[in-house]
Amino acid sequence: MNLSTPLAVSFGLSTPIIQAPMVGGPSSRELVAACSAAGALGSFGFAYTQPEEMKKQSAWVRAKTDRPFGINLFTSPQPAPIAAGSQRGALDAVAGYYRELGLPAPEPANAPYAPDLEEQLDAIAGIRPRVFTVHLNDLNQERIKAFKALDILVGGSATCVAEARRLESLGFDFFIAQGGEAGGHRGSYLRDPYESLTGTLALVRLVVRAVKLPVVAAGGIMDGAGIAAVLALGAQIAQLGTAFIPCPESGAPQIHKDLLLQETEDNTRLTEKFTGKPARGLANRFIREMNAGNAPQLAFPAQGVLTGKLRQASSKVGNPDFFNLWAGQAAPLSRALPAAELIAKLETEAVESIQKLKGMVHET
Repeated sequence: MNLSTPLAVSFGLSTPIIQAPMVGGPSSRELVAACSAAGALGSFGFAYTQPEEMKKQSAWVRAKTDRPFGINLFTSPQPAPIAAGSQRGALDAVAGYYRELGLPAPEPANAPYAPDLEEQLDAIAGIRPRVFTVHLNDLNQERIKAFKALDILVGGSATCVAEARRLESLGFDFFIAQGGEAGGHRGSYLRDPYESLTGTLALVRLVVRAVKLPVVAAGGIMDGAGIAAVLALGAQIAQLGTAFIPCPESGAPQIHKDLLLQETEDNTRLTEKFTGKPARGLANRFIREMNAGNAPQLAFPAQGVLTGKLRQASSKVGNPDFFNLWAGQAAPLSRALPAAELIAKLETEAVESIQKLKGMVHET
């Protein structure tokens, strides 16, 4: 059975699987190249990546495969510079963790807190990936039109019907229905993110009925049965992120991979304490203590700058207590397979699940 759908064909995919856009380490160039070469869509999470580095990594992937790939950026507005004196509470909240790891006391976060978005968008126009997606906000119509004129498919995240309708009104090519189960940052921007945690299955059905744009389903999809489920509900492609973190090509720290493979229950929590915006990850000491104490924090992404050295040091020494172990609620279904093998297995499982459903229909 050929699983190709119209949107998958337009992406240049041989199977309706898209490797999720992830921020930082997991989204390595090796993983992007491996996923794309295997017939899925490898996607860079370039939220905090400078434009020149974006170009270098994209060129590396193009040297490894002629298959299409995607790029994802955060498009949320940057906060005004935060005075050092106003950061005291947030600094004190993490100072003890810095001491535990033998680090110097944390210093105030200095603006700019992330790469210049306009320069990143200019880099996208130069790189010309097949697919470009945005997270945490939408994109102005001028940019959308310019990218589409370059034959770049433009998509955005939606955690509710209102966001899906907004993307449709702006002229996006497709949108990603991000269910509450998804790992990493919540893409909400029109509603309170804690009121936009609708599960993937329910969200897909709601947006399919409300919006005419093609739908990519994301959140809690870890195997072929999950892919078959969202396709049955009207999605054209399934987006997987957590499933690819344990792959050898992934840039995630080994302790992150190991913990995913050890999970037997959903052990994820939402937290704003790592970056300033709600994101889902495996519950560790930092999340439990900072959430419980409602510790002071800076606005996104300044909070991420404040915790950056702590997260890097914790990851480097293999201590899972103080860095962001982003993961979705179905993390216990993780498998340690090379990306190409995982993609092949996902397609086989999806076909088997669809055939079983057909058999059940014929039996009734």
